[in-house]
Amino acid sequence: MTLQIPMPTPSGDELKAARVKAGLSQVDAAILMGYPIQCGSRGGQQSRTWQALESSSDPRNMPGPVFAMFQLLTGSDRE
Repeated sequence: MTLQIPMPTPSGDELKAARVKAGLSQVDAAILMGYPIQCGSRGGQQSRTWQALESSSDPRNMPGPVFAMFQLLTGSDRE
């Protein structure tokens, strides 16, 4: 018997909603999930990768299993 757990790829809006629900900035979320961080043009830090994952115009999406792990780590899967 094979157990299949649905892990759909989130849209950028779904990813952003989960991040905001968890109370994380894009940088905090990127660090948690191991995405690269860069120095921003105005000082501070940014994650261009995370920005792209939340963008509706960028073709990159977070894989479903990675999103499931993000939700588990942050508790954003709970109501």
